[in-house]
Amino acid sequence: MKTVDLLINGKSRKAAGGGYFERQNPITGLLATKAAAATVDDALQAADAAAAAFPSWSETAPKQRREILLSSAHTLKSRSDQIIDAMTSEIGATPAWAMFNISLAADMLVEAASMTTQIYGELIPSNRPGSMAMAVRQPVGVVLSMAPWNAPIILGVRSIATPLACGNTVVMKTSEICPNTHLQILEAMQQGGIPDGVLNGISNAPESASDIVEALIAHRAVRRINFTGSTRVGRMIAETAGRHLKPALLELGGKAPAIVLDDADIDQAIAAVAFGAYMNQGQICMSTERIIVDEKIAEEFIDKLAGKVRTLKAGDPRGGKTPLGSVVDKSAAQRIERLISDAVDKGAVVLAGGNVDGTIISATLLDRVSPSMKIYQEETFGPVACLYRAGSIDEAIRIANDTEYGLSASVFGRNTVRAMNVANRIESGICHVNGPTVHDEAQMPFGGMKESGYGRFGGKAGIDQFTELRWMTIQDGKLQFPI
Repeated sequence: MKTVDLLINGKSRKAAGGGYFERQNPITGLLATKAAAATVDDALQAADAAAAAFPSWSETAPKQRREILLSSAHTLKSRSDQIIDAMTSEIGATPAWAMFNISLAADMLVEAASMTTQIYGELIPSNRPGSMAMAVRQPVGVVLSMAPWNAPIILGVRSIATPLACGNTVVMKTSEICPNTHLQILEAMQQGGIPDGVLNGISNAPESASDIVEALIAHRAVRRINFTGSTRVGRMIAETAGRHLKPALLELGGKAPAIVLDDADIDQAIAAVAFGAYMNQGQICMSTERIIVDEKIAEEFIDKLAGKVRTLKAGDPRGGKTPLGSVVDKSAAQRIERLISDAVDKGAVVLAGGNVDGTIISATLLDRVSPSMKIYQEETFGPVACLYRAGSIDEAIRIANDTEYGLSASVFGRNTVRAMNVANRIESGICHVNGPTVHDEAQMPFGGMKESGYGRFGGKAGIDQFTELRWMTIQDGKLQFPI
């Protein structure tokens, strides 16, 4: 069992009043983490510390920020054993998923380090003689970051790396589900040399979340908010940020479609779809939840895919013997089981899986799914994928777009021009031709549309989110005015 305290102004400290909350291991039910239950006053002190650190950090040379981010990438990797232990005990992750998190998160820190010298402005031709006009990007101030549990190192690092690279300071509100895992990021950044107050961490009991988030958004020094999580919570954060006229970057839910055209390489499509649907037990915002296959190849494709899915065994991740581990907790398992049961009761056919044992759910493939079923619209966020047959490209696109979400998508076909034309018609922030829906790179503009959120993480798109664009001029003082 790990005890986690707050990180404020570079110091580990207990919550006001000494309160803690607990996180249990989803498989064993034993206590995994005891974390400080921050109060609103604790959160405000963290924001005050970030505000006090901002003037100095914003004026540090790009070289200094770059060296700290690169050093932090190294220290993050050096903490692999602690991170694997934390992810296994708090969320039931497999070691392979934990290592993937560490690798991509380190890349994100390296990419952010490279962005420190890519914060460009521009000269703009002015209509006023003797005037030089510029567009200048500057750090905004304090950034409030909130990351989820499902890819905790990747998404935790993503929430802070570019803001720090741009010269902002950060308050990170860690997930109630994985406070120890997120603490590993904070400690790695401290080891990497981040100055006191530049990065602060707040853990809170679930019942305090809304009060703490509202107080932080309202804090005068907080100028940007970024959140990755459910659409339900994202909507509340957007409403609160809107009341305070503060920009928010939101990466929310998804129900990614994969369209398999009649000329697709079937074996390659199956490999990509299976990875996209079942990696990390389907607990990825980009997970392939809807597989739309041209009816001309449907019989062969579905038969082979079902065979592949049956090989994807789920088990206790501590044994390291199965590709799938545990879902995050029993309530998630019960919700997924209810979605499967509702679909079967209304005519869906289970081609593979469907078994639920506590928090261990076998890779499940459902056929004959229809709009009358809850799983047609609701985000599953579990190891379940649904099959749909399409009689034409237009029908496949209609099914793909028949959702409130729009994060990631895939199209498979040997005629890449035709496949790209299909991709252009899909309503999603991300689309891959002949690749899985689950694909992330540190330098890419990552984000969704519709109820999958707005704004973009990654590369120069992230710089746009976490800097203020200002118009500035230098004038020669020889102007004449009409009054």
